[in-house]
Amino acid sequence: MIARLKGLVEETGDGWAVIDVAGVGYLVYCSARTLAALPDVGRAATIEVETHVREDHIHLYGFAAAAERDWFRLLTTVQGVGARLALAILGALTTEALTRAIAAQDKAALTSAEGVGAKLAARILNELKDKAGAVAPSMAAGAAEIDGHSAAAVSALVNLGFGRSEAFGAVHQAARQMGAAAGVEALVPAALKELSA
Repeated sequence: MIARLKGLVEETGDGWAVIDVAGVGYLVYCSARTLAALPDVGRAATIEVETHVREDHIHLYGFAAAAERDWFRLLTTVQGVGARLALAILGALTTEALTRAIAAQDKAALTSAEGVGAKLAARILNELKDKAGAVAPSMAAGAAEIDGHSAAAVSALVNLGFGRSEAFGAVHQAARQMGAAAGVEALVPAALKELSA
């Protein structure tokens, strides 16, 4: 199994890159985010790799960071999410945004990825809500901290026009700073301050 490649970027295209490692060119499928993070052709790069071995092919999937690779692995455990769709999700959302979307159960954030409809987004959220803490420990802690006051504050921010994920993240930050005793009246202004920062 190949876990990491260090070499020169030989060529890039739509959804792939060729990394030359000691004269051997490895075709690596990548998200748009990883491709954007790669250095120019001819420059040195390090790519985290997930190797898929099938009966009829061996594919390498490359990532700029181990966290992105870990999310890829987790996403592909969801029924209906293959490697290409997982790469599309990771191209549309950063790992932090994906963590927030799952913690906040934000379908709209996931449907921003090409190929993800409302039903699949709901399945991803449902199947990963309990598993995501393994790749994002802060998510498990954050979800546990959302109580009735915090949920009401998130709802208020959503009603003001903010996305559910960004509202969830701002309320989570405000609640961590203010403590468990903070009420909705205190959380909403503090979360608004977080959003404007």
